[in-house]
Amino acid sequence: MTTLHPTIARVTDRIIERSRDSRSRYLELMRIEGEKHADRNVALPCSNLAHGFAAMGEDKESIATQRGPNIGIVSAYNDTISSHQPFGAYPPQMKIWAREVGATAQVAGCTPAMCDGVTQGTDGMELSLFSRDVIALSTAVSLSHAMYDSVAMLGMCDKIVPGLLIGALRFGYLPTVFFSAGAMPTGISNKEKQRIRQLYAEGKATRAELLASESGSYHSPGVCTFYGTANSNLMMLEMMGLQLPGAAFINPGTPLRQALTRASVHRLAEITRHGNDYRPLAQCVDERSIVNAAVGLLATGGSTNHAIHVPAFARAAGVIIDWDDLSELSGAVPMLAKVYPNGASDVNHFQNAGGLGFVVRELLSAGLLHRDIMTVFGDDLGAFAQEPWLDGEELAWRDPGPSGDADILRPATDPFFPEGGMRLLQGNLGRGIIKTSAVDPERWTVEAPCLVFERQEDVAKAFAAGELDRDVVVVMRFQGPRANGMPELHKLTPILGVVQDRGYRVALVTDGRLSGASGKVPGAIHVSPEALGGGPLARLRDGDIVRLSAEDGTLSTTANLASREPAQMREIELGTGRELFGMFRNFADEAERGGSAMLAVGGL
Repeated sequence: MTTLHPTIARVTDRIIERSRDSRSRYLELMRIEGEKHADRNVALPCSNLAHGFAAMGEDKESIATQRGPNIGIVSAYNDTISSHQPFGAYPPQMKIWAREVGATAQVAGCTPAMCDGVTQGTDGMELSLFSRDVIALSTAVSLSHAMYDSVAMLGMCDKIVPGLLIGALRFGYLPTVFFSAGAMPTGISNKEKQRIRQLYAEGKATRAELLASESGSYHSPGVCTFYGTANSNLMMLEMMGLQLPGAAFINPGTPLRQALTRASVHRLAEITRHGNDYRPLAQCVDERSIVNAAVGLLATGGSTNHAIHVPAFARAAGVIIDWDDLSELSGAVPMLAKVYPNGASDVNHFQNAGGLGFVVRELLSAGLLHRDIMTVFGDDLGAFAQEPWLDGEELAWRDPGPSGDADILRPATDPFFPEGGMRLLQGNLGRGIIKTSAVDPERWTVEAPCLVFERQEDVAKAFAAGELDRDVVVVMRFQGPRANGMPELHKLTPILGVVQDRGYRVALVTDGRLSGASGKVPGAIHVSPEALGGGPLARLRDGDIVRLSAEDGTLSTTANLASREPAQMREIELGTGRELFGMFRNFADEAERGGSAMLAVGGL
């Protein structure tokens, strides 16, 4: 058995000690809730039960007599998100596959699901982060019917998986398996997409040309093929053992995808309290599995959005993890994958090169993952060091073998970089995260006068006027959770990329978000404390010298901030439903604690 790396062991022990009281309270609550809901015929009066299975047709008798386990389906299906469109066909199929093993399945409820790709740069993006809280609440409402012995979670993208997981963890006595619909096939290259975006930002490409490029990239059902938040979600689910091995990226509509979905349904029937292999979610998600999620994130250059999501869903399980933990782990975890925006290739290329089975195997062999965790499949995480395939018509797993492309995937003994893809920055401007995996190390340090903005549109105007054609640190403030819901600042990426390509030293500092889609420009993001309420960014002025350095972990200014009054944020704008989310903004935590209002006031 491989010895656990000392840094992994030290950070895990620190998290366990820090979480001792909160984790104990959580597990005790799950014990009490599990016993309370162990038998729905005891927990629910007859009238309640009758309501619950009234529309279930041929499955009514089975549910009424508890002939077999009843699987609750929580779906984030909609037609607007390409990755979630395939989920529309899942429940009817899942009911058939459940009957194959003497079980039943019924849709417990549906959650909203929004796409940052659709809302980026628009007012709707200000609802994005808090949609995670809404999804968690919707999941809790779905499972509150107490009709279920296990749960199928249908969701993949952005805030959706963290929201589903937070909600499901409050019903952690139920075994839970996550279902992926897979990645869309490869379209135009990500490098070409980026080129057209920058040409459009410079006025050298038309809207028709830009739309044709974007449509060539986002072109069919399935998750987007760049390695952003959605695909990082799927990776972390496997690192935590919460979906079947290798289920993350297999394309929609393929025989292998269908076989994985069918096997996931069968597995949910096997791991309930009433069988011999009970695997409740509360036991699967613990300090070790959360560290595994963080290690996978760092080893693959995953989305920095998870610097917010990991603390949030960990907290829902009574586990406390912070950015010091993530940064220390990053110092020990080598970079094994280069997937766009960290490289030229997409997740289909990554899958073909060996995929997550290769990554898990290499990290386990280097002692960088906890093998001894409870998963939904297999004796331990070793079952996930494999790739799925069809042996005739039978689903099987095998060793992924050596890397199929050393430009995409490398072993732990020969990584792309000896450290992970994320670092903590801190100083008199606060604490923030930088994604180093996509940035040339020569650009890890930028020290320059700053220009301060509060709207992405104003950055675009300054760019058009030539005001950014110099060494500059662009500061985007009043973008935190309490200010405007912490939108992603995608509009800035092409603009700042152009400035950098013109030969200038440029960086971004913001209390907003810039996710796994962020690329080559260095940025201190999620800066805490946020500007609203008097955070340091509120005291910066145009021309102040700002230093951002991933080399020494610095985020600072030479200006005397203490002598200044903080700037006041413009009045929050109404429309697009933003006024309905006022309570979320008012009660939200700082980004390092998860940026959640629900967790802040919910006694967690």
